[in-house]
Amino acid sequence: MTTDKGIDLVAYHHKYKMARTIQVKTNLGPKPGGGKGSPALDWWVDDECPADWYACVDLSERRIWLFERTQFSESAQQHSGNRHHLYIYTQPGTKAFANNGLPKFSQFLFANNVNIFTSAKSVHNAK
Repeated sequence: MTTDKGIDLVAYHHKYKMARTIQVKTNLGPKPGGGKGSPALDWWVDDECPADWYACVDLSERRIWLFERTQFSESAQQHSGNRHHLYIYTQPGTKAFANNGLPKFSQFLFANNVNIFTSAKSVHNAK
């Protein structure tokens, strides 16, 4: 892309002749939640981001979560300053992990959510 307006990738669906836009957010790895808490990955997305999808990446484990715009905003635990904040705790055995840990978000792992990305329903519901 020659300009960055919140779009990092464009995926084209050959069968439905429809392009989908994606913003990619990355973490090198988990860091203490709130600066002192349990290890977590976190991503912020601006309300004005025009992307249809968000790819949230954990580089340390080579994991990717794929969220439709509404999936991200509904899953985000916080919303402030016109931004949604989604976090995933990574250390089992903690209260934080039990409430907002990896299992809660497994449905959004790339392998589990990519079928929605390529479905006719998703393509035809594009904004």
